[in-house]
Amino acid sequence: MRARLTLLLFAVPALILYGGFFLLPAVQGLRYATTDWDGYSSTFNDVGLSNLTDVVGDDDLFRNALTNNLKFLLAVVVGQTALALLLAVLLAARSRASTALRALFFLPTVLSSVSVAFIWKFVYDPNFGLANSLLGAVGLDRFQSAYLGNEGTAILWVAVAQVWFHAGQMMVIYIAGINQIPEELYDAAKTDGAGRWQQFRHVTWPMVAPATALVIAYTSLQSFKAFDLVLGLAGNPPRSGLDVLATRIYTTFANSQLGYAAAESVVFMIAIAAVTLLQNRAARMVHG
Repeated sequence: MRARLTLLLFAVPALILYGGFFLLPAVQGLRYATTDWDGYSSTFNDVGLSNLTDVVGDDDLFRNALTNNLKFLLAVVVGQTALALLLAVLLAARSRASTALRALFFLPTVLSSVSVAFIWKFVYDPNFGLANSLLGAVGLDRFQSAYLGNEGTAILWVAVAQVWFHAGQMMVIYIAGINQIPEELYDAAKTDGAGRWQQFRHVTWPMVAPATALVIAYTSLQSFKAFDLVLGLAGNPPRSGLDVLATRIYTTFANSQLGYAAAESVVFMIAIAAVTLLQNRAARMVHG
């Protein structure tokens, strides 16, 4: 018993930090969500659950941000997972060329979100941006676009930037998963006459299920937390077509509505938990 108590003492500093910087603010956030506090006054009024009911049922701006966030989430999860897995399969071999290419694709991950936003603002600029310039140079002028200026598809172009930003990071996770697959499984598949596609479908894909679950969960959190990138590309405050949950909460807080922003944050966290749970279940079903 004395040895166990001694070991538990090592966890006390971490528990104090976790309680002080995570649990206590979370409890305070729940408290403020039931008030009309503006963030500055020394007094405030209790409003019960009216903030939460307004956020869920009557707030068109929040509903628009949630819709944009779900579009962004779906595009990023599908695009980033597929691209990361493709890169991992192509670069899993241990060679100098593979190592160099891994470093090249991982490079965007070390950049800051603001730097990535400036890079892609240049790419997407409708007048002198790289994308339209390249399309014009090869005679594909009809495909030129305003990109971030199109309300209906603007959030999808932000998703492209997000995929470019973090696909290399997810590639590393997949490479680690692929390198753990026993070579005997591939040898047996080859003996049975399986081609590259059959080997991927029946060996690689099922065996990287844990990596896929991790990639999907982490990518989902990234998608909900893509605040700097969205704000850098969209400006402050962002237009309705580029407004996501993180920027909507920030705008509400900046408008001195801390109680209402806290209520939006509570709904935000519930949405993250629900989406992550659904995606983990879907990943298990796909992998059998």
